[in-house]
Amino acid sequence: MVKRLAVHIGEFKKDTLMAPASVILEVILEVLLPVLMASVIDRGVEAGDMNYVVKMGGLMLIVAMLSLLAGTMSGIFAARASMGFGRNLRKAMYDNIQDFAFRNIDRFSTAGLVTRMTTDVTNVQNAFQMIIRMFVRAPIMMISALFMCITISPRLSLIFLAALVFLGCMMAFIITRAFPIFDEMFKGYDRLNASVQENLTGIRVVKAYVREDHEKEKFRGATKNLKDLSVHAERLVVMNQPVMQFTVYTCIMLVSWFGAKLIVVNQTMTTGQLMSLFTYTMQILMSLMMISMIFVMTTMARSSAERIVEVLDEKSALQDPKGTVLTEVEDGSICFDHVSFSYSDDKEKCVLRDISLTIRAGETIGIIGGTGSSKSTLVQLIPRLYDVLDGSVIVGGHNVKEYRIETLRNAVSMVLQKNVLFSGTILENLRWGDKEATEEQCRHACELAQAHEFIEKMPDGYHTYIEQGGTNVSGGQKQRLCIARALLKKPRILILDDSTSAVDTKTDSLIRKAFAEEIPDTTKLIIAQRISSVQDADRILVLDQGAVVGFGTHEELLKDNDIYRDIYELQQKGADFDE
Repeated sequence: MVKRLAVHIGEFKKDTLMAPASVILEVILEVLLPVLMASVIDRGVEAGDMNYVVKMGGLMLIVAMLSLLAGTMSGIFAARASMGFGRNLRKAMYDNIQDFAFRNIDRFSTAGLVTRMTTDVTNVQNAFQMIIRMFVRAPIMMISALFMCITISPRLSLIFLAALVFLGCMMAFIITRAFPIFDEMFKGYDRLNASVQENLTGIRVVKAYVREDHEKEKFRGATKNLKDLSVHAERLVVMNQPVMQFTVYTCIMLVSWFGAKLIVVNQTMTTGQLMSLFTYTMQILMSLMMISMIFVMTTMARSSAERIVEVLDEKSALQDPKGTVLTEVEDGSICFDHVSFSYSDDKEKCVLRDISLTIRAGETIGIIGGTGSSKSTLVQLIPRLYDVLDGSVIVGGHNVKEYRIETLRNAVSMVLQKNVLFSGTILENLRWGDKEATEEQCRHACELAQAHEFIEKMPDGYHTYIEQGGTNVSGGQKQRLCIARALLKKPRILILDDSTSAVDTKTDSLIRKAFAEEIPDTTKLIIAQRISSVQDADRILVLDQGAVVGFGTHEELLKDNDIYRDIYELQQKGADFDE
């Protein structure tokens, strides 16, 4: 896991090396200070040699300033390295997520991916900064100070060795019990983010149904669960503080007691040596405290690191073919050859069963069916948003798995059931279809999609800013902008997934007329609830519970297909009632 994360240090390797190097210099200088202080006391103060005191005092000041400078530089290097490491981790995760199939995203959940890219990366980033500074500083400081203590008094040094054994046992106890709780705590963050995301996405529905209290209660439950897990983890972690304080005070009392005896009774230690020993004692104990903090931080970061590596190592369920790949879709012909599909790869739970049909290039195909008949699922197999369980989907005379995914999807334009616009101007949104499109080309696409008229009435025309999610345009306007965006792609295949449901029948008719006149060679698949939207199609596909129950012209289906005829008659009665 460490190697997997370390590769993302990238261009910040120099800072990563300079930070501990500066820390080592800082520690060496700090360890020298007590030696100089002992010399000042023993050879200067007690001997009454003020010249020696001034000379050594100046040297101590220089050493202290150099130590401060080294510490400052180590902080700068460590901050630069950790922030850069965090940036690279987020970028690597985001880049990998962009290649995920829907199945991969469903596995982690949107909220879980957001938590990994924010909270988890921050934890790992902070731990990394602590490792390249404190994790270097603490052991070196402890070993250096312990060596100096042994040099001064080997017998007193045994106190610190006993303290090390005691603290090691206590830290092992805390860490082994805290890690599983931290792991569960981060899953709690996932649930909390999911609750917030769902509420904000559907805030209009929440307010329309006056369900604010219900949402508050759901959020309260998620926060309570997270709070309980955090408290449970902290109960273990806070044990570290009293254990450290007990060890520190015990060591100080023992050193004071035995050190005084060595000076007064045995006269084997000087006052300056005892003073320097106290300083080294504090350095050792502070190092131990830092080490314990590092273990707590890395325990928390370990859970986050494992979650990050899961995303980095996740391979898309959809892969480009190996060896020779097709780089162009010749035409918009489509063939479903005994296709079955299940979201769970379970043949017993197939939502599409044994679909076989052939669509010629340039045809306009209407798709009709009840709710849950898998109309949207069927068309999502064409650009390989999902892969079939059995059978094959053939586009342009070749199996879709023989194309590069980018090549295939560039040949297919989809206007989805849920129309999505991004924050930016209308032109910027349109150019998702073709980033090189001129304003004139965008205008022409909008004329075909019957969007030009309402755009011209906006304050800034095509330069009008669209709010996030397209909240400042109506549902029908959003649909027409999405259709115009799809047309700019100049696709071989155009899929409209119930994407004219929010426009009136006259506008719907004008859009279909524009398709027939402007893109006759493009294969058009139109999913619709209204038969009036597809009755002029070359052929109409009728789906029922994931199976094809009819495929023919409007007249043929009226004559031979009971399901289609029932839908038509029901809608005709509704139309007569409206009149």
